[in-house]
Amino acid sequence: MKTEHIDRPAILAEMNAAFYRYEQALITNDTDVLDELFWHDPRTVRYGAGENLYGIEAIRAFRSARSSQGLNRDLVNTTITTFGDDMAVASTEFRREGTDKIGRQQQTWVKMASGWKIVAAHVSLMI
Repeated sequence: MKTEHIDRPAILAEMNAAFYRYEQALITNDTDVLDELFWHDPRTVRYGAGENLYGIEAIRAFRSARSSQGLNRDLVNTTITTFGDDMAVASTEFRREGTDKIGRQQQTWVKMASGWKIVAAHVSLMI
């Protein structure tokens, strides 16, 4: 891929909007938006801090059973890189109030006909 196809300003702006929309939905537990932003496919994967989820149905079940308390967090070292017009990787660290643990989140996004979707995600905590 030619470097001029990486981080095109208009595509990067779209991806930033999608990423921060996801973040707002995450901290407010807006499960409808969270569901909208994941690819609705059995091949979607989300590795969490304490769970491995395979497919959109498992991700939905996790979201619906999860507590809506204590979701606020501060992001640091967020890096979003786009490749061409329809692929991106978003990486960030996060910290939640009341803990010294550092969380890490990485997502692979693909622009589908219906918009940007997370096709793979990983969340972990540094110990």
